[in-house]
Amino acid sequence: MKTDQAPSIERSDYRPLPWRVDHVELHFALDEEATVVTSRLRCTRNRQVSAGPLRLLGEELELLGLTVDGAAPVDGQLARGEGWLELTLAGDTAEIGVVTRIDPRANTTLSGLYVSRGGFFTQCEAEGFRRITYFPDRPDAMARFTVTLEGDAERHPVLLSNGNLIEQGKLDGGRHYAKWEDPFPKPSYLFALVAAKLVALERRVTTASGREVLLQVWVEDGNLDRTGHAMESLVHSMRWDEEVFGLELDLDRFMIVAVSDFNMGAMENKGLNIFNAKYVLAKPETANDVDYENIESVVAHEYFHNWTGNRVTCRDWFQLTLKEGLTVFRDQEFSADMLAQAAGAEGAASARAVKRIDDVRVLRAAQFPEDAGPMAHPIRPESYHEINNFYTATVYEKGAEVIRMLHTLLGAEGFRNGMDLYFSYHDGQAVTCDDFVDCMAEANGVDLDQFMRWYSQAGTPRLRATGSYDAAGHRYTLTLSQHTLPTPGQAEKLPLAIPVAVGLIGPDGKDLPLRLEGELHAGGTTRVLELKGAEQSFVFADVSAEPVPSVLRGFSAPVILEVDEDDARLAFRMAHDTDAFNRWDAAQRFAERVILGLTADVAAGKALHVPESFVAAFRAMLTDGTLDPAFRAQAAALPSEGYLLERMAVADPGPLRTALIHLTRAIGARLANDWLSLYKTLEVSGPYRYHPGDAGRRALCNLALKYLVAAGSVEGFDLARAQFARFGNMTEGSGALAALMNDGGVERDAALADFHSRFRDDALVLDKWFALQAGAWRWDAVTPPVLERVKALMDDPAFSLTNPNKVYALLGSFFRANPAEFHAVDGSGYAFWADQVIALDRCNPQVAARTARALENWKRYAPALQTLIRSQLERVRAIEGLSPDVAEIVAKALAD
Repeated sequence: MKTDQAPSIERSDYRPLPWRVDHVELHFALDEEATVVTSRLRCTRNRQVSAGPLRLLGEELELLGLTVDGAAPVDGQLARGEGWLELTLAGDTAEIGVVTRIDPRANTTLSGLYVSRGGFFTQCEAEGFRRITYFPDRPDAMARFTVTLEGDAERHPVLLSNGNLIEQGKLDGGRHYAKWEDPFPKPSYLFALVAAKLVALERRVTTASGREVLLQVWVEDGNLDRTGHAMESLVHSMRWDEEVFGLELDLDRFMIVAVSDFNMGAMENKGLNIFNAKYVLAKPETANDVDYENIESVVAHEYFHNWTGNRVTCRDWFQLTLKEGLTVFRDQEFSADMLAQAAGAEGAASARAVKRIDDVRVLRAAQFPEDAGPMAHPIRPESYHEINNFYTATVYEKGAEVIRMLHTLLGAEGFRNGMDLYFSYHDGQAVTCDDFVDCMAEANGVDLDQFMRWYSQAGTPRLRATGSYDAAGHRYTLTLSQHTLPTPGQAEKLPLAIPVAVGLIGPDGKDLPLRLEGELHAGGTTRVLELKGAEQSFVFADVSAEPVPSVLRGFSAPVILEVDEDDARLAFRMAHDTDAFNRWDAAQRFAERVILGLTADVAAGKALHVPESFVAAFRAMLTDGTLDPAFRAQAAALPSEGYLLERMAVADPGPLRTALIHLTRAIGARLANDWLSLYKTLEVSGPYRYHPGDAGRRALCNLALKYLVAAGSVEGFDLARAQFARFGNMTEGSGALAALMNDGGVERDAALADFHSRFRDDALVLDKWFALQAGAWRWDAVTPPVLERVKALMDDPAFSLTNPNKVYALLGSFFRANPAEFHAVDGSGYAFWADQVIALDRCNPQVAARTARALENWKRYAPALQTLIRSQLERVRAIEGLSPDVAEIVAKALAD
């Protein structure tokens, strides 16, 4: 393991490689403790750059052999240091032979080649390939790979790698081999192999051009009945990419493999996607509606990478958002289209809005805090210490929002034209974000120079909107201004190009036609205004009465909207805004105002009172039968604690939790009859099916149970208990269990025990069980702190500190989803956090770093909590041999 903080890598220091690797031949003699990797690299001098040595990177490798054109290196030809070899080569071509030995079983980092449940798997993004063999392990080193795998025929009957299978057969001693060839050049981070005892669901489909291709979903025996949804998602992804972007599968087969131990969600290795099992396996008894949605989204994401990431890849890791931001946008659009298609013509708009709300919830909960903390960075950072720490919400989610803004500004046709030009120019290349945006500009004849600031500036812009109405002239003036707070290393911020979708709502609750002063004709009821300066005013003509502005419709830009609205105006928009996203956002803004007001009263020791105006507006939206149940479930869910803490001037989780409990009970009690009526009206009967309509009904029914049980409703409690007792699908079962968690009594403990008994042998289902308990609220003063339960659960046989899913389910849920319990005033949560970060760092630095980030924004908390947090951050920093992954997180958190 690396023990020193990694040096800073600067984007400005990029230089092309002096030697290209045109072709790689790899041979793996697989052994759990001593795998021997034989590599042959065919190299060509890059005449476009200055001469230099061939630099090969390696980590945790035993070098057994090294040759240059078949002979040992001569004196002075080889230089070596920690993690690298350099060869000085003569001539224009060279063939390099490298033989290494590695220990996959001991590789708990899950980076490179490792063993999981007796099988061999790889994860090479970002820098895992150097843990397999010495290689110029960077994204712009693109080569064609031929791979031969040799393993035990009984223990590892399935041997897979990238591309197309060209040869296989038996060997002496009960072993066998398979030879794979990838016809397309790729960087080493896209290399993959799998050798395990697996079974596959197969389907042959015909592409748009008429080629027949083989699709396979590989899983452990016993899980084949849980692969159908992943396969359907893959087929739908293929069709969508063909229809929307004209992009077709380019290999003879496409494979997905599920593995239990995996640091990420999934990996887009060319033709051989390796997935965390949680994003593959689903059947009604074990997966809920959200699981089904996530599987469809992640399968699509990794498949779409085949073009946006694989065929055209990143020049360097600073360009990570080139592939990730673009592909997240594509998978979001795919999911929205799938939901709209299933919902039909009448429900399509609502289904799209629910998807948009989901995506913005994630952005606000994860990326906005990142932009406001010590890890703030542009979507294309200028430097990094450890690249694994830059697989962030900023690169992914904010990166997707930047792509969405391009789509908004250029329109669907203009965006597609830019994509077509991008592939025509750069297929088979490693390129930059500038190359992508340049194609968008050229294809549409527009200047996007100012837009590029989104790639270089960190921080979340504040967009302020003010309006004034001229009754005599029938004009409405909307003034928009922007500012972005300083972030680490960036004190000054330049104005960005921000698309702001706007509507004006008349006193009768209907949208007004919009005509900007100087235009001849009105242009619809929603207009996209482009704010480019620090402040701009837009004047609308022919406005017959003072309107209510609806600003940032559809969340047209990743900004924090600052607009002055009293309770009456928020209630009006909750009732009448025709933009579904803004209607939801009005409800969230009203709830936020009420919650933060209650929190202030808690801190001041005042009596708590929930405004009747809020309850009335909440009830009106909840009981509006014209609204889709899925939308009403979104609108009735309170803002997350993490988001609310970011909105507080000084974050104080204790009083906030007290306020949330009071409001939850009040909504449950004062609207009890409405919740009961909704539950009985919307309850889904019949066999389970994954369908947006059913999912929305189940979501609203489960939410009703949570509010009712929290309020102490006897009838609500009976409904929750009955739903849990009879559940035949996981959505209803886990939903009822989540509601019973709000009771806090013996019934809760009995339900938890029953759930564990039913699913003790199902690792993925038990992750839900861990997460529910780690994220539980304490509804009374006699219930012990949740930390005690979390510590006890670490001793459960199903928990393992070396399995990322278990860590995220139990520890991650406690540290990130239960702030009031984690931030206990005695500091016990912080000491526990430090213990776990230190323990995780010894086995898996990537998981440790993600866990460490739970306290990166500690300076926003109350002074008493800051003192306790600092001591634990300093304790972690002082650990000898701390990985660069964790060292960077802690150092940035503690920086002044």
